[in-house]
Amino acid sequence: MIVPILKLGASELRKVSEPVTDFNGELEEIARNMIETMYGASGIGLAAPQIGINIRLVTIDPTVGEDKDKTIVICNPEIVTSEGRQSGQEGCLSIPNFSENVERPMKMVVQGRDLKGEGVRFEAEGILSRCFCHEIDHINGVLFIDHLSALKRTLIRNKIKKLAKAGEW
Repeated sequence: MIVPILKLGASELRKVSEPVTDFNGELEEIARNMIETMYGASGIGLAAPQIGINIRLVTIDPTVGEDKDKTIVICNPEIVTSEGRQSGQEGCLSIPNFSENVERPMKMVVQGRDLKGEGVRFEAEGILSRCFCHEIDHINGVLFIDHLSALKRTLIRNKIKKLAKAGEW
C-alpha cells in the first residue's frame, strides 16, 4: 500500500529513530508499504521516519524498481567503514523538487539486520553508498539539506515557505 510521505517541516523527520527489536509480520508489512511508496514516488530510498514510523528501517533500490532483486531492506543499519569521497546531486522524497550537491563517502561497509532479525552486511560503492548515507541520516533525524551551506539551506527553506503560503507544500 502506498502511504503518504512526510515533507520537510514534519517533526517526525527530526527524531532519532528507535532500534527495531520486533522482527515480525508487522515489520514485513511496513517494509512492503515502504517499498511500494518508494517505487510509487520514483525514489531510490526511503526511511521509516519519512512515513511517520519512528524505527530504524530503510529500503533502498538504486534501480528505481527496474531490477527488484536489487531492493535492500535493512533494520538498524550502521556504517562500519567508509573511504574516499564523492560529490553529486542529491534530492529527497521529503523535500520534493529540490536537489543540491552533497559530499558522501565513495565506498562503505554497512551492517544491520534483515526482516527476520538475521545479520546482514553490504559493501556499497557510488550511488549505493550515497543511498545508505542518506537513509541512515534519516533514521538519525538528519536531512540532506543539513549538509549544505547555511545560505543554501536558507534559500531552500524560503522557497518552501512561499510554497506553503500558496498551499503547495
